[in-house]
Amino acid sequence: MDSSRRVLPGGAIITGGPSIESILTAQELAALPPFEGTVLNAPSLTVIPGFVQTHIHLCQTLFRGLADDLELLDWLRLKIYPFEAAHNAASMRASAMTGLAELIRSGTTTIMDMGSVAHEDEIAGAVEETGIRAFIGKAMMDMNDVHPALRETTEESLRLTLAQAQRWHGKAGGRMRYAVAPRFVLSCTDRLLKEAHAMTASFPGMLFHTHAAENRHEMDEVRKRCGADNIEFFEKLGILRANTCLAHCIWISETEIALLREREARVLHCPTSNLKLGSGIAPVPGLLSRGISVSLGADGAPCNNTLDMFQEMRHAALIQKPVHGAQSMPAAAVFELATRGGAHALGLAAETGSLEPGKKADVVLLDLGRLWNPADESNPYSAIVYSCTPENVRYVMIDGAWVYRDGSHTTLRPGAVAAGAKKELRLLLDRVH
Repeated sequence: MDSSRRVLPGGAIITGGPSIESILTAQELAALPPFEGTVLNAPSLTVIPGFVQTHIHLCQTLFRGLADDLELLDWLRLKIYPFEAAHNAASMRASAMTGLAELIRSGTTTIMDMGSVAHEDEIAGAVEETGIRAFIGKAMMDMNDVHPALRETTEESLRLTLAQAQRWHGKAGGRMRYAVAPRFVLSCTDRLLKEAHAMTASFPGMLFHTHAAENRHEMDEVRKRCGADNIEFFEKLGILRANTCLAHCIWISETEIALLREREARVLHCPTSNLKLGSGIAPVPGLLSRGISVSLGADGAPCNNTLDMFQEMRHAALIQKPVHGAQSMPAAAVFELATRGGAHALGLAAETGSLEPGKKADVVLLDLGRLWNPADESNPYSAIVYSCTPENVRYVMIDGAWVYRDGSHTTLRPGAVAAGAKKELRLLLDRVH
């Protein structure tokens, strides 16, 4: 499947180093003379661009199943803040490695991650080691009376963020980049928000990554503190720009939708998390109809509870249909949000998100035969969006290198990752209690 959503049957992809060199028909492949490179020629499999998840919390993967059945503010106050504050370097690495194993296994090749206040180097190291393409960024929090252990001074937050950006932005041949990550309005002073965004001007391609308008009770608190709705407040601060990436955007007004369009800010849609936390349903069809960038992310394991893009695609489609009609959010459009839409949101549209010569070789091979042979083989989008699971993923290539091959990880050992996660979770829970 290429950038025009065409299905190219019986073809092959040739990669040279980290990039796609050419995409050939079966006839062109047969006529090809000997050459150097890697040929992805799997006639029984379906080749797609790797999924791009634009909102992930690797620091929370260890907490899966430990924060169920709570709304956002209680979820943070009672569970997530205490757990994150109890992280040490070992538990943070274990959490990141567990999440990355799951993401790669389910066909995600690019992520934007929001870390916690401390131990960001452990997340960055895990990203570098496993080979995934990623924007990373430590969470910035200079206001937190609910859990002061996660509160920094403004100066410290900015200093540590700058040091992290200098260390990691552009690392691993450009596969790793940095996104400054003020957590959300209620945990950040106006100064932190403004200076964090100003920092992005010093690094090419750097993004501003935060949460916005996720929960009604959160919005009540935002209005008390800011005297405005969330996105209107960002506009007032001068930080609503084309590199501003906003997770959730559920409780937004028509005025704010107009601002999102005018400023070309990006919306990071997390449908499963929004359902599980009882937050609501983002007005995605309306955003898309106005030309606003929308992409998908699983959010964190304790509010989902998987990091599976197949689930996000299915939910992104289904939750809109009772409201907007059965024809809203068709499978091909949702698939685009999970691939090219994510790449656009991250400023990576020239590098990834579709299968084209010259783009990065971020490729996933699916075995749709594990389901059935679709009646219409020219349109596999229905099977991918509505029926596939990670079990259908056979191969994953990132930057021209295999990271998952015929059911096995190549850059990590799942058994060791799982054992380390269990050990570190026990120790972390002892520190919490």
